[in-house]
Amino acid sequence: MPRKLWEHPDPESTNMWRFMQEINKREGLNLKTFQDLYTYSITQHLRFWSHLFTLHPLIHSGTYTRPVDPSARMDATPKWFEGVSLNFAENMLFSPSPSDPSKPCTIGKEDAKVAVTEVREGCTQIRHFTWGQLRARVARLSNAMRARGLRKGDRVAVVSSNSLDTLVVFLATTAAGALFSSSSADMGSKGVLDRLVQIKPRWVFVDDGAVYNGKTVDLRPKMEEVVTGLEEKEVGEFEGVVSMPRWAEAENVSDVPRTSTLEQFLRVANGEEELSFERIGFGEPFLVVYSSGTTGTPKCIVHSAGGVLINSVKEGRLHRDLGPENVALQYTTTGWIMYLSSVQALHHGARVILYDGSPFQPDLETFIRLVGSQKVTDLGISPRYLQTLSTSLRAPPKSLTDLTHLRRLSSTGMVLSDALFEWVYTAFPPHIHLANISGGTDIAGCFGIENPLTPVYAGGCQGPGLGIKVEVFDQTIETPPGQIVPGKAVPPGEAGELVATQAFPNQPIYFWGDEAGTRFREAYFARFDNVWTHGDFIFIHPLTGGIYFLGRADGVLNPSGVRFGSAEIYSVVEAFFADEVGDSICVGQRRPQDLDETVLLFLLMKPGRVFTGTLARKVRERIGRELGKRYAPKYVFETPEIPTTVNLKKVELPVKQIVSGKRVVPSGTLLNPESLEFYYRFVDVEKLVGVRSKL
Repeated sequence: MPRKLWEHPDPESTNMWRFMQEINKREGLNLKTFQDLYTYSITQHLRFWSHLFTLHPLIHSGTYTRPVDPSARMDATPKWFEGVSLNFAENMLFSPSPSDPSKPCTIGKEDAKVAVTEVREGCTQIRHFTWGQLRARVARLSNAMRARGLRKGDRVAVVSSNSLDTLVVFLATTAAGALFSSSSADMGSKGVLDRLVQIKPRWVFVDDGAVYNGKTVDLRPKMEEVVTGLEEKEVGEFEGVVSMPRWAEAENVSDVPRTSTLEQFLRVANGEEELSFERIGFGEPFLVVYSSGTTGTPKCIVHSAGGVLINSVKEGRLHRDLGPENVALQYTTTGWIMYLSSVQALHHGARVILYDGSPFQPDLETFIRLVGSQKVTDLGISPRYLQTLSTSLRAPPKSLTDLTHLRRLSSTGMVLSDALFEWVYTAFPPHIHLANISGGTDIAGCFGIENPLTPVYAGGCQGPGLGIKVEVFDQTIETPPGQIVPGKAVPPGEAGELVATQAFPNQPIYFWGDEAGTRFREAYFARFDNVWTHGDFIFIHPLTGGIYFLGRADGVLNPSGVRFGSAEIYSVVEAFFADEVGDSICVGQRRPQDLDETVLLFLLMKPGRVFTGTLARKVRERIGRELGKRYAPKYVFETPEIPTTVNLKKVELPVKQIVSGKRVVPSGTLLNPESLEFYYRFVDVEKLVGVRSKL
């Protein structure tokens, strides 16, 4: 039984509790616990989603007869709430009228109230914008887009930082019923073009400069590369680049072909600030996001406006208790699905802080002090950030600034180790709700998420999201080529594949350019019949109901038939060697000639620390002691760098493929693609045994 770290002081004050009581009242039930409510949400899922739509309404028009056809197969992407029309931007910028949800109002989103705070790296610039100012900017840009011919179904993309301008483009685009797509400013031009040439945008809004880690970058060359790349691919829909200023004065882009400044682009609307919204069908597209593309061309995942909005209600209102009194800061780039999560706090009237740059500049304390000074209530970060603080911060965060307002600390992107769970409750105020969450780009939401009705235990995610039937299927079932097999659930506590066995509204609706749906089915439904297979290796705790993520299913380690996830290895390294090891990456090696898989562990040493054979032996012994001898990696080497995406997610699969003898073309999503070259030497790992790898 893991150690209990937190529980809500007053669960009956939460939206989730009140929602449960309302269901009890309407249906004559006696639901008492989160597990009761979750069971209801998956056994009576049509009633659950209908109650959610009624009790926490969206701004919409039209009516529906049933939330979804219960006989429709989930692999056919069933249509939800047919007959309902809505608009994403309208729901972000206004609240539904209490008397008539089809009409917007400003309850909780008053014109003079601050909606957005924009912060530049190192807190060198902090600017506040009211709801009225935000609406006016969105109106001007959306009207300019429409005056220039933007229509429902067109695509608009950004290559930009997490700024007010980016947010305005997002809302202005979707207000017009068009589709929005975002890539971060630090993504390589190849990675950007891998995305843009698929979705064929009408305009690409690009920052004219960027700042990260104390360095400024001129992005005008990237603008030229975007224009050239789209012209070479003969993207006829493309009209041009719009340059967005990141400094006090806009950069001169007169020499960049097919590029105008944002000021020039806006002139056509003559300052018109009247807002209008193109309401689209509940299941119609509004957003294109992307798979990581670490081993191939990224998939263009298309989400529906209604699916994302009703999931925002479920997660934001019920699971997180978000409202107008909250201040949300999610550290993210615009190229990560957590950017959508950050923006969606506006849906609930919360003030959103948009932070652009490194959270470690000019030091480790400045970002934490920002959390205190801005009275942040909901902070979202990554395990890597917490790991850095735990080993390098001179004092715990709670002693550096006033964190009494902080009520929730969420972590995602990688597995959060048990050691970091424990550290959080010593370094931060003990009243905070630590929310270790996991889901992803594919569903624009969470499979594993926090809730206010059950305790937080060390390790894993608190539990599943309401309305999503999460199960664990036996991963050892063989799937013959070209066939789909029935799945088999494993008992609680046993590890296997994360699957969803019932349709949910925030399933993606299709992949852009995948007219036949072949890639879509292969991505999610090619493993088990009519079952969403997510690609994560997990188990569900038999006592707490927590979901433990052990790594990606395609990266499961399997030496001599013992199956385990890389996260289990990382947890031991972080818990016992944090003073010496900065990070690690663990992969399986199985070359064509190998009869079994070999586990290789690579350690990235902290500055000033030296890798030795003694350390490698201690690491292997400790892993064997904590997890079992068959978990111990056969080889432990030093590495100069660990490949990550631009969102700082550790990338295992290309390394696994490389050490197994394959040649990998680096993806444009990698922050450091050159780091992969180091791992090719380990194809013949036997030649390196007993010799410290030369860096």
